Amino acid sequence: MNIIVCVKQVADPNIPPSEIQLDPDGKRIVSPFGVPPVINGYDANALEEALRLRTQHGGRVTALGLGDDSSREALKRTLAMGADAAVLLNDSAWLNADSAGVGRALAAAIRKVGSYDLILCGRQASDTDGGQVLHWIAASLGLPSVSPVAKIVDSDSQCVTVHRLTEDGYQRVRVQLPALLGLSSEANEPRHPSMRGTMTAGRTLIPGWKASDLGLAATAPKVELRQLKIQLRASKAELIGGSSGAAQGAALADKLREMGLI
Repeated sequence: MNIIVCVKQVADPNIPPSEIQLDPDGKRIVSPFGVPPVINGYDANALEEALRLRTQHGGRVTALGLGDDSSREALKRTLAMGADAAVLLNDSAWLNADSAGVGRALAAAIRKVGSYDLILCGRQASDTDGGQVLHWIAASLGLPSVSPVAKIVDSDSQCVTVHRLTEDGYQRVRVQLPALLGLSSEANEPRHPSMRGTMTAGRTLIPGWKASDLGLAATAPKVELRQLKIQLRASKAELIGGSSGAAQGAALADKLREMGLI
């Protein structure tokens, strides 16, 4: 079973809000010193499930990521965990793309990878919580998609059966391959890379693909993060006294008239 896993590198979600920083242009979140970015948690669940399916059925696991050059670190971690190959989509035209643009780029890369039986993604990314990219991938490739998936119950060369989370439990869904699944954290506990795997991955060169490599035209940026500065103004309150409610109301009216508000 040939499986493609889409992986995103994100800022560590455990960073305290007070330490979240933006780049000098105020357009991109940067990790504080000493806190490296990480693989999106749900994507790590997707990779773990791909590795388990490969153990059962054989085949190959390929990791795809989209981002700047630093995103190679997340892809190297996928290799350290056991992925067979990894590719980075690192055209600057994609860095500020919206979910549709990212999904179409990943779909084009999947076509370039070639034969596949299953595409696994995280149900959403921890930095945006959008949960849309995987469905754009499926729409671009004409595949059925199921998300969020809490468990893969059964699988063979033709179909997979999954538990899809709902508000009050789960649905048992059987989907024909090839298909795309969005994994949730209930599916598994991602493994830690071995020392040997980490050392081997560290020496591996991660290829980078541009829009031209995928036959895509450059697109204008659609999403831009901007820093919002809010200036707080000083405020004060004054208590209106009186012997009764009527007296307090009359005193309040006098005060508002004095301020020119009525």
